Amino acid sequence: MDRGGDKHQQQQQPQLSVAKSSRQQRYNEWIFRDVPSDITIQVNGGAFSLHKFPLVSRSGRIRKLVAEHRDSDISRVELLNLPGGAESFELAAKFCYGINFEITSSNVSQLCCASDYLEMTEEYSKDNLGSRAEEYLESVVCKNLEMCVEVLQQCESLLPLADELRIVSRCIDAIASKACVEQIASSFSRLEYSSSGRLHMNRQAKSDGDWWIEDLSVLRVDLYQRVITAMKCRGVRPESIGASLVNYAQKELTKKSSLWNMSGQTKVDGISASTGHEKLVVETIVSLLPVEKLVIPINFLFGLLRSAVMLDCTIACRLDLERRIGSQLDIATLDDLLIPSFKHAGDTLFDVDTVHRILVNFSQQDDSEEDMEDASVFESDSPHSPSQTALFKVSKLVDNYLAEIAPDANLKLAKFIVIADALPEHARTVHDGLYRAIDIYLKAHQGLTDTDKKRLCKMIDFQKLSQEAGAHAAQNERLPLQSIVQVLYFEQIRLRNSLGCSNEDEPKPMHQSWRISSGALSAAMSPRDNYASLRRENRELKLELARLRMRLNDLEREHVCMKRDMQRSNSRKFMSSFSKKIGKLSFFANSSSRASTSPSRHSYRTDSKVIERTCASTD
Repeated sequence: MDRGGDKHQQQQQPQLSVAKSSRQQRYNEWIFRDVPSDITIQVNGGAFSLHKFPLVSRSGRIRKLVAEHRDSDISRVELLNLPGGAESFELAAKFCYGINFEITSSNVSQLCCASDYLEMTEEYSKDNLGSRAEEYLESVVCKNLEMCVEVLQQCESLLPLADELRIVSRCIDAIASKACVEQIASSFSRLEYSSSGRLHMNRQAKSDGDWWIEDLSVLRVDLYQRVITAMKCRGVRPESIGASLVNYAQKELTKKSSLWNMSGQTKVDGISASTGHEKLVVETIVSLLPVEKLVIPINFLFGLLRSAVMLDCTIACRLDLERRIGSQLDIATLDDLLIPSFKHAGDTLFDVDTVHRILVNFSQQDDSEEDMEDASVFESDSPHSPSQTALFKVSKLVDNYLAEIAPDANLKLAKFIVIADALPEHARTVHDGLYRAIDIYLKAHQGLTDTDKKRLCKMIDFQKLSQEAGAHAAQNERLPLQSIVQVLYFEQIRLRNSLGCSNEDEPKPMHQSWRISSGALSAAMSPRDNYASLRRENRELKLELARLRMRLNDLEREHVCMKRDMQRSNSRKFMSSFSKKIGKLSFFANSSSRASTSPSRHSYRTDSKVIERTCASTD
């Protein structure tokens, strides 16, 4: 390390000598030599042979130093910690000698700080350097956003004096005001009249009010934080602030490769320093994130979370990111959830604990949304409400995540179960994805005990398996016997319900299975096992067809017996009604014979004919 430091110093010495020689050359151009110098000013290793009178007439600090040593006739003065160093003093000395030079945005902050240090104020001379620099700062710099950014860059090496002189705060306020004005102007430019004559905002038109985003990316992180905070207070759109944060993070976190090259055991001081800078950037950006949803892309939030885990950021920073991700987890992808684990060897391949906390945040956020929507029963209870749709999407995402991490040999059963149980029971309308993940876990962890297997399979609701998944589970030797029996039982109930659908008297099935593609199940089986499975299914179908034929024969026999019983019951009813009718006819015949003679004979003849016809028909 000593040799490397010596070598670095040897490389810097020619550079310093070149800078001194060029400064001395410029110094010789403007200093007049016809009067010998009577004072030498030393600033940061540089020496300036000057004259007391021009310096004392403008600088109160030099005047006091000369007055203190009047008796000894001082000839050398050293200015320690002069803001801006030798370059700033050279400009101040030129001003003292009356030599014209241009005040620009690249040197105005140095001139303000140097004039304050040298006490070049109106008290000692009219139109002194301090007032000239302040006038340029107020009238020129603060009217232009790009100049304000450049002055802030120059102030990075002039803190805290630049902050005490309010150079930083004035530039920050000017930037925030300009950005807000640009945003309002851009919004007005997108206003247009509709066909009905009303003003509306054209959302498709490109917004030109965010051109400042690229300019702010050159600022140091502490000054950038202050600028964004001021913009929030001024009311700049959250979308614009989010876009600026994304742009700044991409530049600050990707321009150094130390974040991704930490596998080596030895660390260099430069790498450690850059890692500390990146940690500060991540924590600062997280603290500046807007509170509005869907303003920041979720893949960017996951990128920040990976960086926060890798850089060991504060717990508050990571919890804030997890909460923000959990509030919009339904739009995440599987690649987003696969957060690598950066802990010691022997741990899981992916960070399961972080994903579990994200799922807990999602579930709590979903519960709070349902409580807020309690007044609207239709939104909270409807299966098509946003919360139910989000639950369904997240359940599929979690099942795919479980299937991805299941082959990890270091994944403990407790962590797997915790991830699977993180969502409420009504989140999964079909358990095919969960069954697939559990089957992969059982295949990768064959040393599980029967108790652990039963504990794992208790999470599956076999009634919510599709027909393909149920057929696969019934033949899965990795499942415990109790689970296989449950699968067969529910498959039998499903088959009975499907048969009962053809009969109107029997109740309809209570559960209709969800149909999914069986490609995932067949892909997990070898061709030989797949062929054997097809043969078993073929034999089962033949047996089922035979049962249906036997059932059909039984139904035909029951139909014949029912027809015969109906015929017998109809004949008995007819004889009883016939006897009653005969009794009624004879009663009316006797009464009629007593009452009259001629009509009774006629009625008796007609009744006798009816009886004869009836008897003939019965015979």
